[in-house]
Amino acid sequence: MGRKNRRVADGDDPHDDLDQESPNGHAELDAVESDSRRRERDEERPEGRAPTEGAQVMLAALDWPESDVWDAEDSLDELQRLAETAGGTVVGRTLQKRDHPEGATFFGSGKVAELAEARRNPPHFDVLVVDATLTPTQQRNLERRVDGPVLDRPGLIIEIFGQRARTREARLQVDLARLEYQLPRLSGAWSHLERQVGGTGTRGGPGERQIEIDRRLIRDRIVALKREIEQVRAHRARARDARRHGPPQVSLVGYTNAGKSSLMNRLTEAGVTAENKLFATLDPTTRRMGLPGGGYTVVSDTVGFIQNLPQQLIASFRATLEELEHADLLLHVVDAAHPSAREQLDAVKDILEGLGLREKPTLLVLNKSDLLTAPVDLASWGVAEEDAIVVSAQTSFGIGALRARVARRLGMAVCEVEVELPFSEGRLVALFRREGFLIREEARTRGMRLHGHLPERLLPTFRRAGKVREIDSAPTPGWR
Repeated sequence: MGRKNRRVADGDDPHDDLDQESPNGHAELDAVESDSRRRERDEERPEGRAPTEGAQVMLAALDWPESDVWDAEDSLDELQRLAETAGGTVVGRTLQKRDHPEGATFFGSGKVAELAEARRNPPHFDVLVVDATLTPTQQRNLERRVDGPVLDRPGLIIEIFGQRARTREARLQVDLARLEYQLPRLSGAWSHLERQVGGTGTRGGPGERQIEIDRRLIRDRIVALKREIEQVRAHRARARDARRHGPPQVSLVGYTNAGKSSLMNRLTEAGVTAENKLFATLDPTTRRMGLPGGGYTVVSDTVGFIQNLPQQLIASFRATLEELEHADLLLHVVDAAHPSAREQLDAVKDILEGLGLREKPTLLVLNKSDLLTAPVDLASWGVAEEDAIVVSAQTSFGIGALRARVARRLGMAVCEVEVELPFSEGRLVALFRREGFLIREEARTRGMRLHGHLPERLLPTFRRAGKVREIDSAPTPGWR
């Protein structure tokens, strides 16, 4: 039995697979009507406004055995928070269980009809948000069947990033992700238009279709954005080179809303925006953090991760995420009180592995201990005691211990040294004053002699430029 007949026998509507099986006839008429309605809605919506902003939102999810998401209800709860973060009001949610997704509409025909009916009747909804990654064909067919805009999870996340991007760099990265997401979804958007016919003197006979013009414009814009982002990457690389001989680098990573920004503020008094929202901050922040006994490190806050983070965003934000590659230590912040904390931990690990950072030295920071009802058993988290620490950024519990653990993990051992440098190495004299503890400084005939305590990690730099004599060969675990 052919595919179409099999689906009719199962009780499905044979018109579900609009783009795959009906390139003419009803599908073309549906395309004309759907595009006309979309244009009317776009004219009513202010320019630049996200589809979910101020809209009534319906959430829909599919639960099938081979799905790579967590518990379907928990995932829907997270999707609801995403929709609310994007400015929408959730008026309903629905979950369908199936053996596998429907190729044409993702959901079965019965559920699609139910969604279309819910859009027509109170309380109505403006936008359907699907808790999955839809193919362009599935998204287009769903829009036609429910007669309204449809967003999948990646599209919704990209919209949130677009709303929250503040710096030029973040806007460039989000714009690139949005265009790369939209490009394959242009297919069929102008399928109701016939080819433009070129007149006398045209080079190709029949003219380009509108979709071909749109695709070319988007590809040109993508090329331009990538060129600008490369300039951002080059600027960041130069800044990293300038910091090469500076203090060690620490980067905060973690699932969105795990409390990274709150922890950043507690450690460095950075004043970063910290809200109980998903993706409250996107732009990276770098601040100095003092360590016990003296010395300091530089801490960077990065964008939060989430399950099924769109690949377009990971690729676009690579210029920002490259900071993780050059960090001496990653602090993986986890909301230990969240019901899906283990799944969130694994989701971030998967993304870090995809970025080639699996072997990067990492300290697990179990945050929000003030919300826990029982002591944390580190063995149950599958980590050694020296590789994890329990804190609360809200109450400051464990913050002092975290600073000490960071210092120990960075190997901030200090040696008492006597250094002789030529006058031409004034930058190293300044480095000693800034990074070390200077006891005595003396100008001699051929250069400077410095006596004091210096971080062990800087000794090779000073040896290359001059003479270093260790007064006490055994490094101490802190500053004298």
